Amino acid sequence: MTNGGKTTLTRRLQPLLPSCSVIAQDDFFKPESEVAVDQNGFKQYDVLDALDMEAMMRRVYSWLKTPRGFQTSILDNAKVSLCNNQDGADDVHSLIIEGFLLYNYKPLEEVFNRRYFLTIPYEECKRRRSTRIYEPPDPPGYFDGHVWPMYLQNRSEMQKIAQNIVYLDGTTAEEDILSQVYDDIKRELEKLKGSEISA
Repeated sequence: MTNGGKTTLTRRLQPLLPSCSVIAQDDFFKPESEVAVDQNGFKQYDVLDALDMEAMMRRVYSWLKTPRGFQTSILDNAKVSLCNNQDGADDVHSLIIEGFLLYNYKPLEEVFNRRYFLTIPYEECKRRRSTRIYEPPDPPGYFDGHVWPMYLQNRSEMQKIAQNIVYLDGTTAEEDILSQVYDDIKRELEKLKGSEISA
């Protein structure tokens, strides 16, 4: 969902997690010249074809293979942010994959341990989007003619593909959302660490 609070949550969550990297789907948009135009003349940025998902998956698989080496070798590229929180253990690494069409892309489904989806109502989404500056800028009618209808379509498709999504109310206080997600991830990390010890 556009303007739901994904990036804000990611920025606040990242420093709290051990050896945490972030891969942002927005970094994988194709050049504007390669983005299709619909029958209304709107650029189709809200579809998977507007993104180089194969490049994104290569980045994800690279992290999965060598998270420590990945963190140091990608810093120059600025596609991955690295947190400074090394508390806990050097053997624990966290990856946040942040984006708006993550759960619509089946190859990513096998990668996730946890899935979160922020939602906000139409009016709030439209209000937030109107306060942001996009490059290129949204043409008149873009939100109602393209962004919101594509969100509804993408969400419907996502619900057919993805499982175990935790839906979060993006109008809830940022601190409460952060606390809920952080507590959930801490429990997941403990489970993962416990399964490694018993294996």
